[in-house]
Amino acid sequence: MNRPRVLLAEDHRIVAEGLKSLLAADFDLAGVVEDGRALVEAARTLRPDVIVADISMPSLNGIEALETLRKDGLKIPVVFLTMHRDVAYARRALEAGAAGYVLKHSATTELLQGLRAALEGGTFVSPALAGKVFEAMKEGPASAVDPVRRLTPRQREILQLLAEGLSAKEIAAKVDISPRTVEFHKYQMMQALDADSSAELIRFAIKHGIAER
Repeated sequence: MNRPRVLLAEDHRIVAEGLKSLLAADFDLAGVVEDGRALVEAARTLRPDVIVADISMPSLNGIEALETLRKDGLKIPVVFLTMHRDVAYARRALEAGAAGYVLKHSATTELLQGLRAALEGGTFVSPALAGKVFEAMKEGPASAVDPVRRLTPRQREILQLLAEGLSAKEIAAKVDISPRTVEFHKYQMMQALDADSSAELIRFAIKHGIAER
């Protein structure tokens, strides 16, 4: 009987090594990637049965990567393994189409549960958060209250790269648009978020998990 193939997306190598050991008994490793863009490319080419991804990753965060996969029509279940205990992150992940949301400190006991649920078409959320998350989701879509949803996916992508210290020219090369278009998106983000400077945009990106500190 073929074992499920799992793709790992984790930018901390020590954590990735621990995950490989944890999953080795039940899963075959399709690959390991260290940023969100690599995750999207690996998912397209390797077509694993399931993906384990961090949310906070360089270049493109996990939620944005998941949304890209869904736009591509790829329905591979994604289980997030994250340190973020904030209900807003979990809600955003689930509304993007995540099949699981597991806290890293509970990985040894909950990750396999989450993966099994995902492979069976279900959804798993760490019990420490589940009650609050599902209560929040009953209130309606996060887009009504989540300031991150004031930005388009392209704007969130550009904002992350801006927060990572890239110039407009470097961002343009990475996402295949012109520097002028980058600056236009930046202006629109400042308008949408009522921000007066690039520094304010970067603080917003860090506060709301679009980019790491």
